[in-house]
Amino acid sequence: MTIRYQFVRAWPTEAVVALYAAGGWWHESAAARAGVPALVAGSFRFLVATDGDETVAMGRAISDGASDAYVQDVVVRPSHRGRGIGREVIARLTAALEEAGVGWIGLVAEPGTTAFYERLGYRVLPGYVAMRRPTAEAP
Repeated sequence: MTIRYQFVRAWPTEAVVALYAAGGWWHESAAARAGVPALVAGSFRFLVATDGDETVAMGRAISDGASDAYVQDVVVRPSHRGRGIGREVIARLTAALEEAGVGWIGLVAEPGTTAFYERLGYRVLPGYVAMRRPTAEAP
């Protein structure tokens, strides 16, 4: 297995959708598919990992490029988990943000993943709660 990591500004919609589905985050709709190219292009950094011709992982950073950033949508295909690919995605995204001079990098961890992120230098923010505003597509 030779995994190739690359920052991209565009990536095939079907490959991105497959990864979101693998993470259990995809809610099918024509609008969701249509938004994938803008999601990739509009990210401060969008990283993909490939194994040959197969897209096996992704992650992205959302940022103003100056002070704050959030790492999100990190997912590795189940067939490739446990090989350090997710760790590498986080490390490369974090390094790219730090190289850009971003001083505050956060993320929202799914239940059960705190220890994974702590091993990579992230810490729980005591007293803070992740929140989101529901939409019609994702209540």
